[in-house]
Amino acid sequence: MTVTPRRGISYGVAAYLLWGLFPLYWTLLEPAGSLEILGHRIAWSLVFTAVIVAVRRQWAAVRSAVRTRRTALILVAAALLISVNWGTYIYGVNSGQVVETSLGYFINPLVSVALGVLVFGERLRAIQWVAVGLAAVAVAVLTVDYGRPPFIALALAFSFGFYGLLKKLAPVGATEGLVIESAVLVVPAVGLLVLLHARGDAAFGEVSATHTGLMVLSGIVTAVPLMFFAAAARRVPLTQLGLLQYLAPVMQFALGLLVFREPLPPGRLVGFALVWLALAVFTADLLRRNRRELVAPAI
Repeated sequence: MTVTPRRGISYGVAAYLLWGLFPLYWTLLEPAGSLEILGHRIAWSLVFTAVIVAVRRQWAAVRSAVRTRRTALILVAAALLISVNWGTYIYGVNSGQVVETSLGYFINPLVSVALGVLVFGERLRAIQWVAVGLAAVAVAVLTVDYGRPPFIALALAFSFGFYGLLKKLAPVGATEGLVIESAVLVVPAVGLLVLLHARGDAAFGEVSATHTGLMVLSGIVTAVPLMFFAAAARRVPLTQLGLLQYLAPVMQFALGLLVFREPLPPGRLVGFALVWLALAVFTADLLRRNRRELVAPAI
């Protein structure tokens, strides 16, 4: 039996715990607007990851990653998708919709499964189709309850799902990938920040020294969990890492209800329950299949 290194599990737990606590951090950056926070997140992510790449002497790996046109285009597309994901998440948290942001990351694993079928021609087992079908019903129920589709949740789930798909097509280390993606986005990000300052709509440097420091730290807050995740992915089987990913949306859901006091009417609760049922079905099938593979005799 394969023994999972404890350090790998620790790295994975650290990554998802930090992601789960994100709502508490982004609310500290108010009264800055979502676009300003996004601009600073991109800019300071580039600064921090560039320092890490320099210290580790990984610039050769960065140059190698963008040397081919196909890889470069994939990374540009990935940068655009992650900017949509980051911006949507910040907007969701700072507009009092933390519970809906958690829904996005509950749905995300099932979106990834659907993309595997559509893009890579993977075949789903019957029980997996049941999980996907339950998720689709859940979205329909939530659409009725909200009076609109859960746009924030769907934007988060699909942007991160397609982002993961592109990263699979162009595998690049977490730090190298983030420095490239941040570099792609930094010019429009800085342009946006300059425009906001020129219009007098920027909060950076205007609120307090603590607020300014927290804005600068957004780069570290972005990069550190990604680095933990990369360290875990090298040490932990993907099946076990996949189970850890539920930590973040569970924490976000709890924060939305208990800390931010967001409402959860019965119809919305039914929608979430269907999503959780879909994930339970999907996870049980994944664990059962993994257990069979571990005990199967070598041929």
